[in-house]
Amino acid sequence: MKDNLENMDYGQIKISDDVVGIIAGLAATEVEGVAGMSGGIAGGIAEILGKKNLSKGVKVEVGEKETVIDLYIIVEYGAKIPEVSWQIQENVKKAIETMTGLKVLEVNIHVQGVNMNQNQETEK
Repeated sequence: MKDNLENMDYGQIKISDDVVGIIAGLAATEVEGVAGMSGGIAGGIAEILGKKNLSKGVKVEVGEKETVIDLYIIVEYGAKIPEVSWQIQENVKKAIETMTGLKVLEVNIHVQGVNMNQNQETEK
């Protein structure tokens, strides 16, 4: 179906990096073992972003037909990081390719911290 859209003369479709970033952030946080997206490290502690700021924990490079994604995450204590990372890569790849038609070349996972408090509220 995508090939048919490319050959039509209706115009171009440009998907914003922010849109791809939000899709990636939502897909990543759906995976069990992910405490949230990381907004960076302040004072030696990784900051967990709330739902409104998901794209800040994602770096995206979007080309005409392909994309590369870097996700900065915080995992729950006790989670198997390699397994969680693989599940994130699969979920993000599937969500972006399904919703945008872009080919995902890489989904790089950067684990920024471990959430020791499972009842912590992320209101930011």
